[in-house]
Amino acid sequence: MTAPVGFALVGTGSMGALHARVIAQSPRARLALVVEPRESVGREVADRFGARWAPDLSDLSEVDAVVVAAPTEHHLGLAEQVLSAGKPLLIEKPVCGSLAETEAVVAHARRQGLPLLCGLLERFNPAVVTALALSCQPVHLTITRHSPYVPRIRTGVAWDLLVHDVDLAIQAFGGVEPTTVRGTLGYFHKDSVPGAEDVAEALLTFGEGRLANVSASRIGQRKVRSLVIGEVDRLIEADLIRKQVTIFRHVSLDAATPDGRGYRQQSIMEVPELLSNQEPLVAQLDHFLDILAGRLDADAERDRILPAHRTVAAVISGDAS
Repeated sequence: MTAPVGFALVGTGSMGALHARVIAQSPRARLALVVEPRESVGREVADRFGARWAPDLSDLSEVDAVVVAAPTEHHLGLAEQVLSAGKPLLIEKPVCGSLAETEAVVAHARRQGLPLLCGLLERFNPAVVTALALSCQPVHLTITRHSPYVPRIRTGVAWDLLVHDVDLAIQAFGGVEPTTVRGTLGYFHKDSVPGAEDVAEALLTFGEGRLANVSASRIGQRKVRSLVIGEVDRLIEADLIRKQVTIFRHVSLDAATPDGRGYRQQSIMEVPELLSNQEPLVAQLDHFLDILAGRLDADAERDRILPAHRTVAAVISGDAS
């Protein structure tokens, strides 16, 4: 039997705590080290899951791989330390807060021949997995990610939220990058960091007239996570919060209604079973473990990181690619 993969977890905030639980509960992994500069917080998480605490990344000799769930502004330095130590890395999205820094991290991992996976978690949402598997010839996507304001998020919504759904659009259209990018940013909330946008809207085109409208907001008054895939003869709607998928088909009949005032129409609705109901964070960890085990192509997975980051950078800069 293969020994569980020993992980170091960097960061014990809201996402870090979730990663700690998922790693500790996996039969294929073990949480060996918790890295957190705040000793009381780090020791509490480490003790809870039977791991060792450390204030920094100075010693990674006892681990096989690393998960970085620290604030985005620290990602570049942490990623460079992990990769320089020769350890595979799963890093929360975005990889870094700028395209140049993200490209540097990806290039470093490529030079080292190390697996690198970005935590674009919605790829593993059961509703997304099912909707994309059912989609045959998408022509128009509408993707919405709106949330109430969260003061702890220091970056703008383009890197924090929009990157998820830009990535979904790219995956839905076969992994190709958009041919054009048009973006608009809005700055509204008085408590936001200067220069950090509260709303980001993007129109992406993918050739042959295929379109994606992507919307992210952190001033919504309710949480919305939806993916709508339009095909010529049907529509696939995924609710990413409730993890539900619905397929709609509209049928128009030529025959007039009995009173002669109109035409009969019919809407057909299907609710398919989900292909999986696995927790996305668990599915993502299993995916990373499969990369480490050689069951998935590490080079291909690493190359899937940059398209969404390049597109978000274009939205922010206002440049068309």
